[in-house]
Amino acid sequence: MREALSGLTLRGRAFLAAGISAVVCAILLGQSTLVRVGVLLVALPLVTAFAVGRARYKLSLVRTVSPQVVPAGQSARVRLTLRNDGRMPTGALRIEEQVPYALGSRPRFVVEGVEHGWHGSVDYPVRAETRGRYELGPMTVRVGDPFGLVELTRAFRTTTPLVVTPHTVPLPGIALSGSLTGSGDQRPRAFAGGSAEDVTVRDYRRGDDLRRVHWRSSAKVGELMVRREEQPWQTRATVFLDNRVGAHRGEGAASSLETAVVVAASVAAHLTSRGYTVRLVTAAGEDPGTSWQHDDAAVTAGHLLEALAMVQALPNTVLETGWLREQGAGSLTVAVVGGLTGPDLAVMRRVQHHAGGALAVALDVDAWGPTRIAGGGSAGWLLQQGWRAVGLTPDDRIDQAWQELGAVRAWRRGVAHAHP
Repeated sequence: MREALSGLTLRGRAFLAAGISAVVCAILLGQSTLVRVGVLLVALPLVTAFAVGRARYKLSLVRTVSPQVVPAGQSARVRLTLRNDGRMPTGALRIEEQVPYALGSRPRFVVEGVEHGWHGSVDYPVRAETRGRYELGPMTVRVGDPFGLVELTRAFRTTTPLVVTPHTVPLPGIALSGSLTGSGDQRPRAFAGGSAEDVTVRDYRRGDDLRRVHWRSSAKVGELMVRREEQPWQTRATVFLDNRVGAHRGEGAASSLETAVVVAASVAAHLTSRGYTVRLVTAAGEDPGTSWQHDDAAVTAGHLLEALAMVQALPNTVLETGWLREQGAGSLTVAVVGGLTGPDLAVMRRVQHHAGGALAVALDVDAWGPTRIAGGGSAGWLLQQGWRAVGLTPDDRIDQAWQELGAVRAWRRGVAHAHP
């Protein structure tokens, strides 16, 4: 009852105040008829509050987002399915959904005729221009009486995520490099000694076809050895994104970091479409959710884009190098970097020596600064260290920069770059 009285609307409070005033005036003036009117005005909001407070509302909600992962700039649709299992009718429901500011204004609906056993649904679109993970909800429901005297608020605590992946730019095909790596028994191994035959066989396992027994190796080691199963060869690639705060300029969607994320997303989607097994590495190290998964190209690209949707600017001052291990040696590495400082140069040298092919898109972050003056960026230094590098400013097109990267050769002995 206390909650119901606190839910009196402006109309309900006006009825209550008018009734009390009428009763007081009637007593002072000796008007018995006016007393009855005043009592009626007081009783109506009180009885309504009692009835609403005693009602047992059993509302259930199912929120469905389709699709749950959407590229930036495209719309998703949210459906709210409600059901009333309470014993008493609720009348009208006023629904308000909490959504982040980036997805637009809060949707509001009024649903009439909600009785016991009623179920229905409403839907609304959402659209985000900025990547990220957004939580839809919670939803609040305002339950009122037919007279509009009392209004109670009920809230659902559940939320539903919506992932907005970065925008991608279709990239043209260019000459790429990187070592071939296989899966299963056909993974390449270093030759510590012996011949190639020693690394193309394995121990006999129960159930192996005897036609696969390699008799020469079996005689040499004294045990049955069989030829390894042939597995398709794969090419591995690492997309390295420098997402440190100090390496970028600008704020929000117009910052150099957001441009770097778009470049990394475009490169990752392009490489997976060309058959590469791709992993994502940031300034904090390797992303465990994208560690060279042998999935379908579309599935792998989806994981990479979802990981890039969550990338945030890091306060790190140095680049993590734990991902530079022997397992990934010789793979293609595509780096998307901002402003590099002295300590970063040694790390980039290690990355270049570790990679089978080293390509870099170096953002000229000074062009994203307040003065917007291009200073050349880090592309020249990367060229000197053997990278195939190209600079990028806010006015450059990403696909054209990628096309130019295909023609760049490493800078040696003062030769900036050459086009064949």
